[in-house]
Amino acid sequence: MLKARVAVFVSGGGTNLQALLDADMPHADIVLVLSNREDAYALQRARAAGVDAFALPRGRAAFEREALPLLSRYRIDAVVLAGFLSILSENFLRSFPERVVNVHPSLIPSFCGKGYYGLRVHEAALAYGVKVTGATVHLVNEVPDGGRILRQKAVEVREDDTPQTLQRRVMEQAEWVLLPEAVEALCHDIVRLSDPHEKETSPC
Repeated sequence: MLKARVAVFVSGGGTNLQALLDADMPHADIVLVLSNREDAYALQRARAAGVDAFALPRGRAAFEREALPLLSRYRIDAVVLAGFLSILSENFLRSFPERVVNVHPSLIPSFCGKGYYGLRVHEAALAYGVKVTGATVHLVNEVPDGGRILRQKAVEVREDDTPQTLQRRVMEQAEWVLLPEAVEALCHDIVRLSDPHEKETSPC
């Protein structure tokens, strides 16, 4: 079976990367992990799984300048942002139209956009007093968290939640479920377009 070749961009611990590495994704092959932080534990997760992983410069221009040749060398079909704390340029996105995916820890359009990442999202949700939050997987465009939504899943907010407990529940119940589903679906479509003999069946 043909598989789409996937690169994952990370900045931190890599729990979403681990969810991808552990998932059953018949049409997706994670072959490269790139980080804008040398100390990102996600790099160790990737190497432990036998995936090539590199730390690149932190500045956006320098990161993209070094990332693009690597993506070409590894023949990457799709890019997944899994806890990647940088906004990609329009020029970069033009290299992968409709093939860059991000996971965000809220139900977009709530608590999203520039400045909303990590615990800040959950702090905002608790401060606002919402009873339901969740996660969203979406395509990436030039507007932060503004691309087409691929998947969403709601998660209950409890009375005794802290930002940390809410973050964990959203990851476990939504992010780690939705992201592999969305990546597999995108890669299935990529493979189907490149191989006319691929069966017209959806993985979802």
